[in-house]
Amino acid sequence: MYSIIVVPPPTTEGEPDTPQFRLAPGERLTFGRSAADNDLAIAHEGVSRAAGEITAHGAFWILSNLSAHQTYVVENPEGAGEHIKVGPGRLDAPVPFEFSRIVLPAAGDLLPIEVWAPRHDYLRSPGGLDGATTAPAFSVDRTKRYFAVLAALCEPRLRGAPHAPLPTVDQVVHRLRPLWPSASRTTVQWNIDYLAVKLRLKPGPDTADTGPRLNGKKESLVSLALRFDLVREDDLVVLATPLPRAAP
Repeated sequence: MYSIIVVPPPTTEGEPDTPQFRLAPGERLTFGRSAADNDLAIAHEGVSRAAGEITAHGAFWILSNLSAHQTYVVENPEGAGEHIKVGPGRLDAPVPFEFSRIVLPAAGDLLPIEVWAPRHDYLRSPGGLDGATTAPAFSVDRTKRYFAVLAALCEPRLRGAPHAPLPTVDQVVHRLRPLWPSASRTTVQWNIDYLAVKLRLKPGPDTADTGPRLNGKKESLVSLALRFDLVREDDLVVLATPLPRAAP
């Protein structure tokens, strides 16, 4: 059963496309400039003769950087900027992303190698354990206005621009106005403050210790929401659905 699919860099115009490679668990794929010594030859003068090696391991894969000087970046195209760096000479670095892009710096060019890991393994249990259920880490109601505000804040980075600046409060108001006609700077800011307390980035107003002033509140909210999948691309549908009248 294949668990890893490797998609080579795009070829130059007029050259035939290099076929994809499918690896079963335990199989390896070497890549580099040398056509004689690698499974995947990358004909670019800025790529090391022996550049790296990909090894399939069930539901994930590992990357070895065989170059002497270049750091490789492995991006998660769906992760709003999520990435790992694999330094020169690093062996067997585990990559957990389902969709990945290895970026090879090559004499002024950035060459992408895509790696797909579509296999998912899940725990199978015959039944639940006795006792109280585990409390959720974060409790959000996707029908509430505060979630629409959070989705609007996360939207630019979920749309494929992982380093996009966050929208201003006025831009969030403009984004939500068709769905929430009474939206204003005051109501949007109130929901942002509410989210900071609800997601435990800031103590509630009824506590004795209100904690330090939270700078970069929107950035902290978006970072938390994207890191723990509180808002996903599928959730952006709330921005096309009229919001209920009741607040928050």
